[in-house]
Amino acid sequence: MGTKRDFNGQPVAPDAMASDSSPVLSIFETFRDELDEHHDRREKVIKASRDITALSKKIIFALQRVRAINQPLPPKIVKENQTRFDQIHALFTSVVPDLTGIKAWRYQRQISPGIQEFIEAISFDHYLRTQTLITHDEVIARLPAGILVTEEDYLMGLFDLTGEMMRFATVALSSGNAMPTDTQSTDQAPHPPRLSSTQSGIVVDLRTMRARVEALTVPRRHNMLRDLEKKQEVMRNSVEKVERAAYGILVRGSERPGGWMPDLSAPVELEIH
Repeated sequence: MGTKRDFNGQPVAPDAMASDSSPVLSIFETFRDELDEHHDRREKVIKASRDITALSKKIIFALQRVRAINQPLPPKIVKENQTRFDQIHALFTSVVPDLTGIKAWRYQRQISPGIQEFIEAISFDHYLRTQTLITHDEVIARLPAGILVTEEDYLMGLFDLTGEMMRFATVALSSGNAMPTDTQSTDQAPHPPRLSSTQSGIVVDLRTMRARVEALTVPRRHNMLRDLEKKQEVMRNSVEKVERAAYGILVRGSERPGGWMPDLSAPVELEIH
């Protein structure tokens, strides 16, 4: 190995070489430590997001056992879900230091799936209690201070809500008419079948949500545009499944035998004019 020389061509002592390179090494060691901290924070946020998603799904599964809207939830389900909501709040609190300031945007993609799933769960809970949509401010109030809830996450959570409303509606519609056709009276024509308040309410609400979402305009370069079309298509299919089930009750309700349930397995056929 050759001799290390300085600018003037004089040999450089080994101690001087070490002292000259130490500032450079310290800089790269700082970079290394910062990258290690970044990856540790990122993995921590991802794990919390996955745990929040899992707990939110359990909340939704429990809420699907409810059979009425705009009424207090059964105490057993409230107790089960409150425990899960407390666990979710603790998980969000644990990552607040990692999501403050500029880091809120740095790790937004990692925490976003958990926030969207939480919004889906809490909005479904809110809808069953009040038959209204939860607002953006109400979502923020249910989270620890420091958790950023973007408008994109809020809207995507509501898009996913339509799928849960569709499942709830199909169960409500398949449970039968609350106001069946009157076949006992002989002196007057039988009354046509009608939907119960729960059945008709959720059908109308889903159609209203579809109309409002279809009127939504998003700039071409917006981040949400990537998933918007797919979410809208899924939402339209969900609403059309519920409409088809309601049609089966209202139009052909008098023809169906006892124990009939709407067939939702067939694909939705769209007429394009």
